[in-house]
Amino acid sequence: MKRITLVTGGSRSGKSKIALNLAAPYENKIFIATAEATDDEMLARIERHRRERDSSYVTVEEPVDPGMALRSLPEKTEIAVLDCITVWLGNLFYREKIIDGACPEIDGFLDILDSPPCHLILVTNEIGMGVIPADAATRHFRDIAGGLNQQLAERAHEVVLSVSGIPLRIK
Repeated sequence: MKRITLVTGGSRSGKSKIALNLAAPYENKIFIATAEATDDEMLARIERHRRERDSSYVTVEEPVDPGMALRSLPEKTEIAVLDCITVWLGNLFYREKIIDGACPEIDGFLDILDSPPCHLILVTNEIGMGVIPADAATRHFRDIAGGLNQQLAERAHEVVLSVSGIPLRIK
């Protein structure tokens, strides 16, 4: 059975490292990257993440439609790490793809999770544990992210919360 693991936690809590450690035993690995180098700081983050992965990963960069990327994986793929759901949502908001709470890319992504093509490790930020955002747009983003995280956790076979780099299995 192909399993879904959701790795969640605060920003800089060690989520990506935990996801890579979970995928390490597999041979045919894909890393689906959702980040885009929109400025020098983000470029440096992307480069740091690339250095953290070993060369056994094939990297697929897909900032808008990770569901399509999952549907296009080579048949021999054993596991895919998708990093990061929250960055992907930011990309969708930036491109104004989420209209009245609906988004075909999100729907397509959730649909493929009903029968994933391989084992999946999904990385996301738990942003509901911080301060209440001061503006409506940021509160809307938090609400969409929180709702999506709940849907992912429901579909996941395992949920790991990263706290200061320590993985806590909560499901």
